[in-house]
Amino acid sequence: MLGIDPLEIGNEGKVVIGVVKGKVEDVLSVIKKHPLGKNAAIIGEATDTVKGVLLDTVVGGKRILHKPIGDPVPRIC
Repeated sequence: MLGIDPLEIGNEGKVVIGVVKGKVEDVLSVIKKHPLGKNAAIIGEATDTVKGVLLDTVVGGKRILHKPIGDPVPRIC
């Protein structure tokens, strides 16, 4: 709504974890056992054919997650 990508700004209390493909379900099940991880989900995957991370969109498409160019929110600490 504000034109800010939540994957490119500071977002305390959230984490994006890269996991070896063979361990994804194991790691996800452990995270979901904790109350703060109940909504954990797989949001994309790294591939050999795409440089970067390929995300699944909410409308069923895919998009590449590029490395952030800068930080639109100033650091206060």
